[in-house]
Amino acid sequence: MLRTRLWMGAVLIGLAAVLLLEDRWFDPWYPVLFVTYLGAVCLATRELLRLLPVDVRPSEWLTVGFTLFVGTANWWSAAGNLRLDTWHLIGGAVVAGTGGAFLLEMARFRGPNQLTLKIALTAFTLVYLGVLPSFLAQLRWLPGDRSTVALALAVFVPKCNDIGAYFTGKFLTGRVLGRTPMTPLLSPKKTWQGAAGGMLASVAVAVGVQATWPVIPGGWVGAVAFGLAVGLAGILGDLAESLLKRDLQTKDASQSVPGFGGVLDVVDSLLFAAPVVYVWFTIGAAT
Repeated sequence: MLRTRLWMGAVLIGLAAVLLLEDRWFDPWYPVLFVTYLGAVCLATRELLRLLPVDVRPSEWLTVGFTLFVGTANWWSAAGNLRLDTWHLIGGAVVAGTGGAFLLEMARFRGPNQLTLKIALTAFTLVYLGVLPSFLAQLRWLPGDRSTVALALAVFVPKCNDIGAYFTGKFLTGRVLGRTPMTPLLSPKKTWQGAAGGMLASVAVAVGVQATWPVIPGGWVGAVAFGLAVGLAGILGDLAESLLKRDLQTKDASQSVPGFGGVLDVVDSLLFAAPVVYVWFTIGAAT
């Protein structure tokens, strides 16, 4: 298991590095990011839907279709200076998808059949796997030369938190400090010692990047705070997915990514970390 996790992790890091370095030559369309982003959104959405009980599962074609529509809306700004703001289009896509779910269930209605839950779960999926990843995509269009570094930070800070927590909790603190469960019911393997190691890894990545490319608002103090905030958001994103899986009584979203589970298991921490990075670079840079 550990060997599989290590080689698969190395492959994912390599793919992320290639994506960040190569795709910047295709400004403002970023086709490699577009294909990768929509592919991950599609797979993660299908995994989430398959976790849900059949009697409350929303329409797959409608939910996946509108989630991809939300994702595609992020590339609206690449078409030029258009009147409709990208975030307005993203919000409109969520509203349209929710409305579509209402219309579909109206057409299918033959009596009470958990329809309210299906519509609510459609809206939830559009926000969870449509809106939250949009903050990651929107980092690509930050003004100036900060976009590549901001996008890299949004990926590597929470993922290095995962790695730091895994090795600290499993190998470094077991015999010395013991293992104190952090959330025994949500994620039994997570420990406070591991979380501390993960947070240190997040800060180290943020400070290291700031030393090479000083783009994080707030200087060195800002880099430390950034690492703590994004690292914590990544942990919460991981726990949020664990909450869904525990409630739905499953261990992994799927087995599509060896050593990690499913695509949803890989991107869960990014879903909560990306909005923090986006706000940090937009509001922080404006102050």
